[in-house]
Amino acid sequence: MIIFPHLSVTVCVFVSSVCLPRRLFSLAHQFLSSPGTSSLLDCQMSMNQNKDNVVPTITDESPFRYLQEDLLIEIFIRVPIADWEHISSVRKQWAGLFRGECLWQAALNRAYPLASKTQRWTGPIRQGSSKRRFMALYISRNILCVETDIDEMLGHIYLFLKDQLQLSTTPASGILHGTMIDQLIVCGKSKEEADELVIKIWLALLDNIEDTKHTFLVLKSIAQEYDGFLPYPYARPIKVQWKVFEKLFVDFRDLLFDHSEYCDLIGIAKKKFQTLPHLWLGY
Repeated sequence: MIIFPHLSVTVCVFVSSVCLPRRLFSLAHQFLSSPGTSSLLDCQMSMNQNKDNVVPTITDESPFRYLQEDLLIEIFIRVPIADWEHISSVRKQWAGLFRGECLWQAALNRAYPLASKTQRWTGPIRQGSSKRRFMALYISRNILCVETDIDEMLGHIYLFLKDQLQLSTTPASGILHGTMIDQLIVCGKSKEEADELVIKIWLALLDNIEDTKHTFLVLKSIAQEYDGFLPYPYARPIKVQWKVFEKLFVDFRDLLFDHSEYCDLIGIAKKKFQTLPHLWLGY
């Protein structure tokens, strides 16, 4: 299951029950008590609480197991996104809901009601499933901080770049950059607008990418990649290249074990940039 950036939850699994946030029970009770669902009150919430009134738990005997899937979906999409991973780990049935299309379509309609009016676009980067669309819109609003007529497309471009960087430790970043530029130009953006938006996506992804050995190898490959002679806006922007070297020499400095590797990278950086920060220097 793909989890959104910056979201983490603690899954408390016990032998006979799983702790859930108290707000899940509260939301379920509110939903079942709302107009139009009064007939469902036969399935009242019997929360398991101890004498100290601690966090309620769900067991196989809980009435939650008898709720229909459409009702579970309506409850789950009202829970904060940070708890979705937790909820999906409680029961196999619930995990199946998060893998299916219905929950994500309901979440998409609730969180982004105007998404249904979005026209499908042409180009190499397409929309995809409801889950993919939800993730794209979430990224656009919360990471890229854009609310324009192409905000969903920008989220899809971000996800495209993220996926490609995860597939290989030697990605062709120049080709990826050109693909993103083409996607925006074919949808009506000028070269200047496309260049600005793609730079924004690159920088946002580099700021939020995980600090792993794979990421280090990807960044090192991008830093060593030959630029060639490409016309504007297909040449890799200097801001993006600076960010790549900054992460290598600051965030991943401990992984530069080989002195010759460090000298090779610092030599490339000196050719690209007029001056280098003191923080980058010194092995």
